[in-house]
Formats: sequence, C-alpha cells, structure tokens
Amino acid sequence: MAGNTRNAGQSVASRLLAILAVFDEQHSSLTLTELSAGSGLAVATTHRLVRELVEWGALVRTDSGAYVVGRRLWKLGMLASDQSDIRDIASPFLHDIYGATKATVHLAIREGDEVLYLDRLAGHASVPAVSRVGSRLPLHATGVGKILLAFAPAEVQSRVMGSLTRITPYTVTSPGQLGRELARVQRDGYAQTVEEMTLGACSVAVPVRRGDGEVAAAVGVVVPRLGRERVALIASLQVAARGIGRSLRESSAQ
Repeated sequence: MAGNTRNAGQSVASRLLAILAVFDEQHSSLTLTELSAGSGLAVATTHRLVRELVEWGALVRTDSGAYVVGRRLWKLGMLASDQSDIRDIASPFLHDIYGATKATVHLAIREGDEVLYLDRLAGHASVPAVSRVGSRLPLHATGVGKILLAFAPAEVQSRVMGSLTRITPYTVTSPGQLGRELARVQRDGYAQTVEEMTLGACSVAVPVRRGDGEVAAAVGVVVPRLGRERVALIASLQVAARGIGRSLRESSAQ
C-alpha cells in the first residue's frame, strides 16, 4: 500500500521512464514481474504502461514472454553523440572497404555482453549474414564480437565464458579454447570465425582504437571463406580502423 501511495503522485512520463530505467547491461531481457519490481510500480500499472511502450515500439515482447528494448528506442539512442559520431566518422571508411571487397562490412560496439551493430553494408553478391543495424549477436560467435570480447573487462569475459551457446556445429563453446583465441586476438590484432555464427559464412575483424588506446569499436567483413585473401582483408580493415581512430581523435580534440 505504501508503494502505491508513493507512486500516486508520479506523472505518466515518470512512470514510463521508471520502467525503461530497469533495463541495463546486465538486464537486457525482463519479465513483467521484474519490470514491476524494478520500477516500484504495481503489476497492473506496469502491464498497462508496458503495453503502450510495445505499441509505440520502445519495447518488444519476445517469444518467451519477456521484454527487450525495441528498434524505435534504439534509433533514438543512436542520436546520442558518441554512437552517432563514430557511425558518421566510420561511414566513408566502411564504404571504401565494401568497394574493395564487395563483402558484407560491419561496424560494431559492445553493449553489455553482446555485439551491437551500428552499421552494415552489403550488396547482392555479399554472403548472407544474420546481422542487421541495431541487432545484437553473441560476442563469442562473431568476428567483431571476438575483438570486443578480447578487450572487454575481465568480468564481462567471465560472464560470457560461463554461457557459451552453440549456434552452429562450429561455434566455439569451450572456455579454454575461446580463452586461447582471445589471447591470440590481443597478440595479433585481429579475430576470425569460420562458420561459427552462420553456415557458409566466415569473418575477420580488427579493433578501432581511440587516442588513449582504448578499443572503441570493431570493423569486420563476412566472406564465404578465409583463404589466401585473409591477409589482404586484414590489411584493408587495419587501414580503415586506423583512419577511423585518427578521425575520432581529431573529432574529440575539436
């Protein structure tokens, strides 16, 4: 009763924001009960407001009945200066990579324990990929994801290592094997996958670093196979990554 009294003076906007505020990096998928408890709102009130958020596109109800942040809210988030800046800065470099390779090109950042795709270029000749702008995929099964995981905080690596889901028969699900791969990524400066996310699709990716050396994003390509062209792909990606990083430094200095 006390909780209802406390919430009685809240505006509709503040209640909606209270529900959205329950989502964070560790809680990206929440049930109605969890949203009610986290926001301090009654279940009936939460249900009504969540329904409105779903109708607007801010939230999406999954097949399991839980709720995740919707594409429309994500697009608003993309207007934030940090994400919009890196996407705008990276765009011409991504087009250069695509023009040279005709492969699917990705720009991604880490969002909690997943990869968040900020941009994607592909053509009719590109290998089909499950990624979409705004989509989230596992860190351990994608090229850009392995880059971001290799340079992520230890607690993120520990959580990911604790739940390595198998997506294809070739997905790395052994923590020991993945740990050795991440050590190699840190040493060699690139990551690769072979049909770990999608059968018939391989990927290679490199980090984008800010002026202080922090990994701000990852750029990668998806191709049907990684043969002798892998070296050339890595070189092309590294040139683009250095250009993006240099532009990020110049932008932050202005």
